[in-house]
Amino acid sequence: MVEYMQTVHQLSQRQACKVARLPRSTFVYSKVGSSKDEPVIEALTFLVDKHPSIGFWKCYHRLRKTGHLWNHKRVYRVYTNMKLNIRRRAKKRLPSRVKQPLLQPSSANQVWSMDFMQDSLWNGRKYRLLNIMDDFNREVLSIEADTSLPSTRVIRALEWLKEDRGVPKAIRVDNGPEFISNKLGKWCMQNHVELRFIQPGKPTQNAFIERLNGSLRREVLNAHAFFDLKQAREMLHQWMTDYNYNRPHQALGNKTPIEYAA
Repeated sequence: MVEYMQTVHQLSQRQACKVARLPRSTFVYSKVGSSKDEPVIEALTFLVDKHPSIGFWKCYHRLRKTGHLWNHKRVYRVYTNMKLNIRRRAKKRLPSRVKQPLLQPSSANQVWSMDFMQDSLWNGRKYRLLNIMDDFNREVLSIEADTSLPSTRVIRALEWLKEDRGVPKAIRVDNGPEFISNKLGKWCMQNHVELRFIQPGKPTQNAFIERLNGSLRREVLNAHAFFDLKQAREMLHQWMTDYNYNRPHQALGNKTPIEYAA
């Protein structure tokens, strides 16, 4: 607009800025061209491509060691303009999982299965379930319910079962963070238990406990509203007892898990 008034109406720069109500300092300001920062951009791009996990100060000191004497304020300005200060969490890469056949064990304590479920109380508060079952007779060994179930709680549940009935030869799990933790891996190694991981996105490879989860969801979680965890735990315990002692399973010849084990 200022240039238009200067050209068409022959006004001076001062007059045109006054009419446009634009400070002259703003009009005459020229932004520093990015061409001057090209060497800094290239150096930072090379560094973060080669070392994606380093932060600003690591980048700055590496640049100084390679002979670049740029001021740290200038480097940080370019660093933030390139959005390098916004760290993105890299997705944790899982080791390749080998598909293993889902076979029914020939005796108890050969293979157990574990899995998590999630639901909410009446007030909307989320809580989780840790289900553990014996694949041999589909017996539900434990249902842990709490707002948080980290790997330490998984180990505690396994320790309780260890005192009651020993440990299995293998446990089949998915690739959840609680199951791939070093703590659970260390416990399994100490107790000579093999952790069998299913392939990511293949829940059917853990079909025994997925079938259990479906029954638990239909018959308890979707059928009842719980006001607190105590009420939920009581109902879950009653359902687990009925599931093991009274409910016939077609896959077991219409026997209950306890009858089939006997």
